[in-house]
Amino acid sequence: MSQTLQASTLLAVPMAPLVGSALAGIFGTRFGGNKIGRGLTHSLTILGVFIAFVLSAMTLQSVALDGARFNETLYTWMVVGDLKMEIGFMVDGLTAMMMCVVTFVSLMVHLYTIGYMEEDEGYNRFFSYISLFTFSMLMLVMSNNMLQLFFGWEAVGLVSYLLIGFWFNKPTAIFANMKAFLVNRVGDFGFILGIGLIAAYGGTLNYTEAFAKAAELGALTFPGTDWMLVTVICICLFIGAMGKSAQFPLHVWLPDSMEGPTPISALIHAATMVTAGIFMVTRMSPFFELSDTALNFILVIGAITALFMGFLGLIQNDIKRVVAYSTLSQLGYMTVALGASAYSVAVFHLMTHAFFKALLFLGAGSVIMGMHHNQDIRWMGGVRKYMPITWITSLLGSLALIGTPFFSGFYSKDSIIEAVAESHLPGAGFAHFAVLAGVFVTAFYSFRMYFLVFHGEERYDQNPELKHGDHAAHHGHDDHHGHDDHGHDHGPHESPWVVTVPLVLLAIPSVLIGFYTIDPLLFGEFFSDAIFINADKHPVMHELSHEYHGAVAMAMHAFSSAPFWLALAGVVSSYYMYMINPAVPAAIKRVFNPIYVLFENKYYLDWFNENVLARGARALGTGLWKGGDQAIIEGGVVNASWKLVGWVSSLTRQLQTGYLYHYALVMILGVFLLMTWFVWLK
Repeated sequence: MSQTLQASTLLAVPMAPLVGSALAGIFGTRFGGNKIGRGLTHSLTILGVFIAFVLSAMTLQSVALDGARFNETLYTWMVVGDLKMEIGFMVDGLTAMMMCVVTFVSLMVHLYTIGYMEEDEGYNRFFSYISLFTFSMLMLVMSNNMLQLFFGWEAVGLVSYLLIGFWFNKPTAIFANMKAFLVNRVGDFGFILGIGLIAAYGGTLNYTEAFAKAAELGALTFPGTDWMLVTVICICLFIGAMGKSAQFPLHVWLPDSMEGPTPISALIHAATMVTAGIFMVTRMSPFFELSDTALNFILVIGAITALFMGFLGLIQNDIKRVVAYSTLSQLGYMTVALGASAYSVAVFHLMTHAFFKALLFLGAGSVIMGMHHNQDIRWMGGVRKYMPITWITSLLGSLALIGTPFFSGFYSKDSIIEAVAESHLPGAGFAHFAVLAGVFVTAFYSFRMYFLVFHGEERYDQNPELKHGDHAAHHGHDDHHGHDDHGHDHGPHESPWVVTVPLVLLAIPSVLIGFYTIDPLLFGEFFSDAIFINADKHPVMHELSHEYHGAVAMAMHAFSSAPFWLALAGVVSSYYMYMINPAVPAAIKRVFNPIYVLFENKYYLDWFNENVLARGARALGTGLWKGGDQAIIEGGVVNASWKLVGWVSSLTRQLQTGYLYHYALVMILGVFLLMTWFVWLK
């Protein structure tokens, strides 16, 4: 590929998954008459994503090695005055990295789905959805303007609604997809307000043009207040990110997204939807660097999410929900890095996290398949000898997650902790405590799950809920893929190769990619033209560069640092409590029962949303309907108007007799009154 990237090549990246999705969705479903079978459906969609991945890898190579860049408008959709609404691409280091992450993880998920959804009735429909999901995310990350960004932003939200509620006959899935949809609309309202303010005061939706006017916007105040306009813009934009990237208090939808099949859980949590908010804030760094208030807000929100969502992972027994709360916590880490102006560190963790989190989710799905649809980690144990590939890859993913030196997660996670330590924002102290405490919490719940699943006594035949004839009661967990519908009394078994191959391919970058990419991504020129940092006000990255002496030295130094010992303490504590002395967790639960109840009820945020916000909204709607629409508009305006007309008509009807002498009398009285007015009264 040349120094100048070709528009046609870049256009093929999102279009290939879209074509695959369209073919599968139209001709592979009842909508188009089921003209193609399962084999052709997954072949077309996988081919589309594979083409997108290859072209993305070529683009990354060209960007990284040759310095190639692309920023052009492909199509002008509409012009309103001086405001242009365009479709175009901007490809730099940030975009190229995101393209590769999205397409690679999506490709692994597509391969995995062949085995996981093998006997599901919606097989073709599912492949269509996940390809469409990939297209939407690619349009988001490749955009060169905020209109296209918003299109991709809403498209991933729409497809997530379809995927979370994929099993649409299941009440919990219906509730979960509606919850995700509504919570994201709350965030998106703030997001579109931020975009609207940029368009109103900047007069453009194009990134390059808007960033050029950032300084001008930074000098303005919000009308009617003394607030900085750029602060309002940034907080509105970040509220959008709070919804998409599941930050407190708009995080409540993400754990419930587990109601969708495991492959989509991996795709949403690892590489696509939840990373959109992190990407967007990074892309908008020229605006965020102008407001310390907005950065501090981001820092505190991220710290709360990183620590307090991690706490909820401690008590989860559903294998997928443990990984889900891990995602919430790690998204908090990324957000903390954004608040500390360490944008490159945030997207570095986004990249490493995408690989090991996809690995952990797909590993969890493999365990569910091998355990005959059981998702409760309390009824597993000893799975290691039956599922060796799933075991070793899950171990590698867990070690990466907790930040083990030399693993990918270590380089990105430790960089976040160090960046926060160097920040001088008011909330940096709390954030530093939160991310350090989060290291112990993450290690504890990750290895609690690992030990309960893969080690210890075999408990899979003791589950009181999984009995013969009770399978229907569990229809709607991840048993829809249809494997081993009748064999709960058999032992666990390893998953087929279409499941294990993606695990192995994801395990490789989970271990290695951090080591090989930390230099160019954090301390090189890879993001130099994609991320703007005011080094005078926010010298965090400058300080980190002074402390960094190479990937090997960083890992060796970690063995004497607090994060390593906190992670080790978490692993050892979980081993002792669940492998050596299982009575300890029960005793802790009894002693701290109020806290356990608080965690079990997820800080009562769901209760508050459902019983206060939702009920209040319904009450307001009912009041406007009954009082406003029915009483005032229908009863007062509409009905009163025709009654008034009828009353006036009844009066005038008495005057309109049809007799000439009555009209003559009225005329005479009229003339008399006029003469009286003009002669005596005027």
